[in-house]
Amino acid sequence: MSRNAEALADEIRAIAGPAPVALGLILGSGLGHIADAVDGPAIPYDALPGFPHAGVSGHAPRLVVGMLEGVRVAVFGGRAHYYEAGNPAAMRLPLEVLRALGADKLIVTNAAGSLRAEMPTGSIMCITDHINFSGLNPLIGEQTDARFVPMTAAYDPDMRSALVSAARDGGVDLAEGVYAWYSGPSFETPAEIRAIRTLGADAVGMSTVPEVILARFLGLRVAAISTITNMAAGLGTEAISHAHTKAMAPIGATKLEKVLRRALAQL
Repeated sequence: MSRNAEALADEIRAIAGPAPVALGLILGSGLGHIADAVDGPAIPYDALPGFPHAGVSGHAPRLVVGMLEGVRVAVFGGRAHYYEAGNPAAMRLPLEVLRALGADKLIVTNAAGSLRAEMPTGSIMCITDHINFSGLNPLIGEQTDARFVPMTAAYDPDMRSALVSAARDGGVDLAEGVYAWYSGPSFETPAEIRAIRTLGADAVGMSTVPEVILARFLGLRVAAISTITNMAAGLGTEAISHAHTKAMAPIGATKLEKVLRRALAQL
């Protein structure tokens, strides 16, 4: 844990109170409203030295620390993507701060394209595993042997079970599948989609995998959910764009919020 992370955690505790955080939540495109439900102060990223700018439209770069469904959470309203500055480790400091605040669990959300006809726009998918299609890794350059992180159960089975149970109890259809990380910012070609579908992917997006690798490196247990905003290139008639992603994200976000609220008590 870096000294910078410990210092930032002290600053955050001075604003949000000293109680330890139980769980972190990273919000994807169009999901920022979930942070509004947290009973606690919002701290802009630019007030936290070293935090990423997170300048992608549809993200709200602020950290909200407080109570949600009786659980003390730290909600990251935006993330830095690899495609913004070419740094897959851009979220390392925020996650180190989360760990310094006491959290041992992380839920990551994202907007993604579907590779399955039975998982259309508006669906949500609990990620069971991932394919690092980009080949990039946020731990390149780490000098300690801790960089050799096992990823066999990167997506914690107990946390996934809690999310699946919460969805079932809430009457929400929650698919499960493999997420492929494509670096972006251009969208995938139909040929690339055919390739990753052959490899076993069920959804594709431009985030999440770096944060999951970093979280496991830091000893955090992880779960992740995708909101499906479009069919991937060549699999539908939608005009794929970031504007379309932002417009469609709220459809799945309502389901996602319902599942998260029900699952928090179990997590």
